[in-house]
Amino acid sequence: MRTAAASPVLADAVLLDHEEDGRRWPLLVWAPGPGTRMVSSAVLGGGIGERSWVVNAQVPPGYARLDPVAHLRALAAGAGLDGPGVGLMTAAPVGERRCAADGGVQAVVTAGIGVRGWAAAPEAQSVFPPRPGTINIIVSLPVPLTDAALVNAVATATEAKVQALVELGADASGTPTDAVCVACPGPVDAGAEAFAGPRSVWGARLARAVHRATREACAEALARGV
Repeated sequence: MRTAAASPVLADAVLLDHEEDGRRWPLLVWAPGPGTRMVSSAVLGGGIGERSWVVNAQVPPGYARLDPVAHLRALAAGAGLDGPGVGLMTAAPVGERRCAADGGVQAVVTAGIGVRGWAAAPEAQSVFPPRPGTINIIVSLPVPLTDAALVNAVATATEAKVQALVELGADASGTPTDAVCVACPGPVDAGAEAFAGPRSVWGARLARAVHRATREACAEALARGV
């Protein structure tokens, strides 16, 4: 596997590959470097804190390994990454990622929506077999955000994702294992943005970028039937 170079700009994320089950699979690597604050729901590096890289690994359908955190750490190390980072997984084709930008906000989305539904499903329908997340959203903002605004940004990105799915007629709010990562510069100081809702300046830009990238990625997934 090639080593990823530092790429402060999300749109410049590098597409590498890794081996699993005797095949080569794509690995998307973004390495903005130290000093970047992130919030994420990812299995590796989730929560809020300083992170220096993000990997989005495509794995085989029916991925059965029980050590995803250790696996993602090994993939990151193989790509030349060290320190704290965020690791996401998906069975969706990472090479078919879609990118969008709005007013300095950038979004990258990978999507496969073969298993989808509404968040508030009846109890009998709410349990799905465990599998890698299928809609992964990575967002980069050029301004510092408070912790509260980072959480708000996750909510805004999720609203934009649902809007894209509804507009496509997907009849779903997402897949059972979607993940999101929002990144911004640090540190948090008096000038950090306190709001990232859809009617704030930066939240609105985030929403438009995520909506466009998600709509394009999910439209392609629908066309492929995955």
